[in-house]
Amino acid sequence: MYQKFIITSEGVLRFGNVYQHSELLQWGEECAYGGGLWKVDEARQAILLYGRSFAFGAPCLEQVRRIEWNGTGSTPRPLFYLPHWPSEENMVPIYANRY
Repeated sequence: MYQKFIITSEGVLRFGNVYQHSELLQWGEECAYGGGLWKVDEARQAILLYGRSFAFGAPCLEQVRRIEWNGTGSTPRPLFYLPHWPSEENMVPIYANRY
């Protein structure tokens, strides 16, 4: 199992421990905005997002409207995206955008 995330067509950022990103989708959902991998950074008490989904593509993080924390232990933490992983020089903060 791998720590993966997706962003659904409704803008839901969902985390899980799965083999394939598609396992994070619920019935009738689509992954329109990509996905990737995640890990907990204990030193920063944050969750780091990186990489991309082979099936759904790179994450389009500006489309995040809601974050489901269930797959991370249900504890909200600061979120950062590492666009040049494994380099941590450029860490982009992630927020849920409410339109």
